[in-house]
Amino acid sequence: LNISTRMKIDTGDNVLIGGFIITGNEPKDVAAPGIGPSLTAFGIPAALVDPILELHAATGALIIQNDDWQDDPAQAAQLMALGLAPDDPKESGIVVRLDPAPYTAILAGKNQTTGVGLVEIYDTNQAATSQLANLSTRGFVLSGSNVMIGGFILGGNANSTNIVLRGIGPTL
Repeated sequence: LNISTRMKIDTGDNVLIGGFIITGNEPKDVAAPGIGPSLTAFGIPAALVDPILELHAATGALIIQNDDWQDDPAQAAQLMALGLAPDDPKESGIVVRLDPAPYTAILAGKNQTTGVGLVEIYDTNQAATSQLANLSTRGFVLSGSNVMIGGFILGGNANSTNIVLRGIGPTL
């Protein structure tokens, strides 16, 4: 139902780069908030002040980008209707229909700013047979409030779901 990564976002190649895969045979509706300023309410120091969220196809082509989630009234209305509107007007938000394929979400700070940020990908159409099937994130694994944290929420009617968790470092 949801995949997410929180981490310290730097500049250049050291921004949050999160890959995800949609599997199946039909398009999947997803919502992707890019969170920064509202993390301070959860005791996270040095949160990213103004996150910018980009969504790229497997080819690297930019599909959509958002700076402040309320800039696009249609996107803002969809995020509010889904109950996924970010708490701060400087945070980002995207709602999009995607074909089954791999994608990359990039969360960076506007004007090369740094801080702790969170990107989330929500399945907003659970009736579709396609699924969010993978989350991978490249970034610095630090410590304290700057540690990288990946999360997911499982759903469905099954009593159990098989998952695989991997942490890869040296082979990179």
